[in-house]
Amino acid sequence: MSTKAVAAALLAATIAAGIGFVAGRTGLGGEHGTPAVVAQQGEPSGSIVYYRHPDGLPQWSATPRHTDDHRSFVAVRASEDVSFEDRPPTSAAGRGSTGTGARKLLYYRNPMGLPDTSPVPKKDSMGMDYVPVYEGDDTDDGSVKISVAKVQRSGVQSAPAEQRVLGHAVQAPATVQVDERRQAVVSLRFDAWIDEVANVTTGDVVKKGQPLMRIYGPTLSADAAQYASVIGSRDGAIGASSIKGARQRLENLAVPEAAIAEIERTRQVPLRIEWPAPRDGIVLQRTAVEGMKAAAGDVLFRLADLSVVWVLADVSENDLPLVTPGQAVTVRPRGYPNRAFTGKVAMIYPQINKETRTARVRIELANEDAILKPDMYAEVEIATGTDTPVLAVPDDAVIDSGTRRLVIIDRGEGRFEPRTVVLGRRGDGYVEIREGLDDSDWVVVRATFLIDAESNLKAALRGLTEADARP
Repeated sequence: MSTKAVAAALLAATIAAGIGFVAGRTGLGGEHGTPAVVAQQGEPSGSIVYYRHPDGLPQWSATPRHTDDHRSFVAVRASEDVSFEDRPPTSAAGRGSTGTGARKLLYYRNPMGLPDTSPVPKKDSMGMDYVPVYEGDDTDDGSVKISVAKVQRSGVQSAPAEQRVLGHAVQAPATVQVDERRQAVVSLRFDAWIDEVANVTTGDVVKKGQPLMRIYGPTLSADAAQYASVIGSRDGAIGASSIKGARQRLENLAVPEAAIAEIERTRQVPLRIEWPAPRDGIVLQRTAVEGMKAAAGDVLFRLADLSVVWVLADVSENDLPLVTPGQAVTVRPRGYPNRAFTGKVAMIYPQINKETRTARVRIELANEDAILKPDMYAEVEIATGTDTPVLAVPDDAVIDSGTRRLVIIDRGEGRFEPRTVVLGRRGDGYVEIREGLDDSDWVVVRATFLIDAESNLKAALRGLTEADARP
């Protein structure tokens, strides 16, 4: 024997040995996508491919060999070798008969999926053999029968539908904003001049009642003089109603209570009045300048309490159905990625931004150390879902055509059934199945489109052959 022949024989024996070893280790012939050993009928035929151990141990040889106890290895011929190919009947009689061990051949279909069948073997225009279709490959229950060899070649994998707790974290960008309920502006209800401004600048923290400026206003002075005159008069004709009316005019001008009390105590009109801060907070804006004239309504100071802030997140329109008020939220400012703040969804705004297709979600956070600042960027993570388990399958098991959603049920032994389902929540790579499946079902998670195409093709061919059979 030449060197090339010996090398070829060794290579063939090695490949055959590997296939035999895999077949023995994987238990070929099971359900859910495992291939089967093709049993041969009659006497072994063909050339000797390799030699195997007489006890079935994973030992093979390309040449005759003996065991340690001097028994000969068993020769394996080509007809006995394991194969993943569809093997047609070996005799013409078997093609059309229903004898023992043979299935009835119905017709041959186009290998490219074209609606063309033939009662006898033939080739298409590219030289490819038409595929035989046997009795039992198609049923009326909507399922499709695929040979185990084809299932193995397609890499079909199945997984069970089972109860799972689905958790999905909705992530969205956000900005920190001032709580609208914790803002205040300092303005006057009358024209006045600012004689002096306190040593308060933007960013300073002020307390409620702390003096911000001293002002003088003609209207304020006139009303204050009238009130001082009324309460200082000893004329019995001036009653309580007049005093109350004079005081009401000062209150209408938002004159500080401390200034009114000083007039009642001294019966004199002060030349200038100190104007205090209306609440605790940080000075966000200061426009007051010493010596300026302030018109009624001008904003002289803008204050905000930042002990509690809002985080406004822009949640995608697709994720919006998963978000509900009260869900836990984790906020990570971009400037402090190692800091995490926890809060809850306080409100989902009713509008959708037509340009970004997002909805605004409000989270309220305590900000005691003032790390969160207005207009700061942040990333939020909203924990959606519940602790109640639901029936779920992997995302890859669902075929979404746009008009319907279906899964492929693996019924074992190469039989598959497409089934329409109703989906629910998604999370962690799984999707909830609300209708269409039971806990005992197995679904195809790999090569689903190939099986779906096979099912549609066979349904079309079945309809074509039935139409041809009509008189």
